[in-house]
Amino acid sequence: MRFASLGSGSEGNGLVVEAGTTRVLMDCGFGLADSVTRLARLGLQVSDLTGIVVTHEHSDHIGGVGRLARKHKLPVWLTAGTLAMAQDLGGVAVEVIDSHAAFSVAGIEIQPFPVPHDAREPVQYVFGDGHRRLGVLTDTGSSTPHIEAMLAGMDAMVLECNHDAGMLENGPYPAGLKRRVGGRFGHLENGQAAALLAKVMHNKLQCVMAAHVSRKNNTAVLAQRALAQVLNCNEDEVRVACQSTGFDWIRI
Repeated sequence: MRFASLGSGSEGNGLVVEAGTTRVLMDCGFGLADSVTRLARLGLQVSDLTGIVVTHEHSDHIGGVGRLARKHKLPVWLTAGTLAMAQDLGGVAVEVIDSHAAFSVAGIEIQPFPVPHDAREPVQYVFGDGHRRLGVLTDTGSSTPHIEAMLAGMDAMVLECNHDAGMLENGPYPAGLKRRVGGRFGHLENGQAAALLAKVMHNKLQCVMAAHVSRKNNTAVLAQRALAQVLNCNEDEVRVACQSTGFDWIRI
C-alpha cells in the first residue's frame, strides 16, 4: 500500500491511497484542471481513481469533488450530515456511510471515525489493505479517547499540525476566527498533535506526515520540532505536506 498528497492546507486538500490497482482519493478541494495537474504529478490520470471519500463539507475538502466525480463518473462516499450540507453533488453516484462502520472499496478497507470539528458530521479515515494501515487525522479541534483508539497500531499517519498557539494568538486573524481555529471544534495545534502522537506511538509506526499546516499561523519548522520530540529524531527527518505540492508517494 502507498499514499500521496495532492496538497494540504486551507486552500485545498486531497490524498490518494493505493493498494494494488485500487486508488481512493480522500477529499478534493481543487478545481478540475488543477486536480488533473496534481494527479499527473503523481503519475496518475483521473481514470486511474476508483472513487472519492469525503471527510466533511468545507470547501477546501469538498469544493472539487462534484465536478471531478460527475465528469469522470466516480462514486463518492460521505456521511449523511456531509451530504445534507454539500452544495455541488447533483448527478453524482453517492454512497452514504455510517461514521462508525467500516466499508470496503475494491480491496481497500476504510474505517471512518467521527471527529470534533465545526461541520455537520465530519469524519476522518483509517485505510488498510489487510497488511498495513494508514491513519489520517486533520480538521479536528481536539483529540478524544475514540480518536486515540482508532489511531492505535498504525503503520503510517498523516497528522494535522495546523497552528502554533503563539503565532495564532499574535497573528493577523480577527478574534472570532482565532477562537474558532484554536477552539475544541477547530484545528489541532502543534503541541496537541505531539501529545496525541505520544499516546499512539509504537515501534511499528514507519512514517508520520505533518499536514494541514497553516501558512499564517505556523511554520514547517515548528511542526517538525513538535513531532520530532516525540519521534526522537532530527527535526529535518519529519516530513511536512505542503499546500502547493503535497507530498510524493510513500510506501508502507
